[in-house]
Amino acid sequence: MMCFFHYLYMELFLFYGLFGLINFLIMLKSLLKNKLQIFFAIVIIILLVSIRAFENKLFYDPFLNYFKRDYTNLKLPNFNPIKLFLSLAFRFYLNTMLSLGLLYLIFKDFKIIKFSTFLYVLLGSVLIISFFFTLKFFGEQNKMTLFYIRRFIIQPIFLMLFIPAFYYQKKVK
Repeated sequence: MMCFFHYLYMELFLFYGLFGLINFLIMLKSLLKNKLQIFFAIVIIILLVSIRAFENKLFYDPFLNYFKRDYTNLKLPNFNPIKLFLSLAFRFYLNTMLSLGLLYLIFKDFKIIKFSTFLYVLLGSVLIISFFFTLKFFGEQNKMTLFYIRRFIIQPIFLMLFIPAFYYQKKVK
């Protein structure tokens, strides 16, 4: 059994080390030191997954079903702009709070949390404004742009970018 884990660790080290990504082993060992931290990280990840799993019930978003179909040939759905704005902003806010919690659990550094908060506020504002601007003026012509801007708003994509970036920055320092 120990041989399997040694082999797995070696494979992960070679993959992550050779391709310049994060050193997975060091991060895994530091997480295993604190079991309570792992528990809260798992809870946050489950909450992020739950937001995605119950998105139809939790949020007003007529674009959910629209983008699941062949939207290139369909007209944009009717929507209430105020409800859509509030729903997208609330979803982005929920994802942001959970993401900041996970970043704190991983890095335990308030400078990272403050910088991440600034980035989330800035990028979230730009994305939501861009979404409604594109929807209002270029909606029918730029459906793919709407799709990708909305994707960045409703999914915790920034979290997936921030964790390796901050980890790499900490390793360089």
